[in-house]
Amino acid sequence: MNDLLTRVKVATYDELEPQIGQPVQINDHRIALFKVTSGEIYAVEDKSPHPKGGVLSEGLVSGHYVFCPVYDWKISLTDGLVQAPDEGKVQTYKVEVLDGEVYVNL
Repeated sequence: MNDLLTRVKVATYDELEPQIGQPVQINDHRIALFKVTSGEIYAVEDKSPHPKGGVLSEGLVSGHYVFCPVYDWKISLTDGLVQAPDEGKVQTYKVEVLDGEVYVNL
């Protein structure tokens, strides 16, 4: 059993615009990258957890949250939790920035 994470380069730090989602496909993982105004980068599953989905990389970013473009659910970029009164969670991924390159760990 291999417990090692797979680190995949997905972008350069400078090409990511603050508060604009960037969709990334890694194998069967659809991921949304977000650079927040503080400069931190987050990666979450690029699908809202409600039944009709919603492409989170197309959502509005405010602080450390993204709003689903379909139902306006507020989702934390730090832990993937949907904020009350709605419920749910999206997968989050660890992000590393090394020498100006952005990597996502699967």
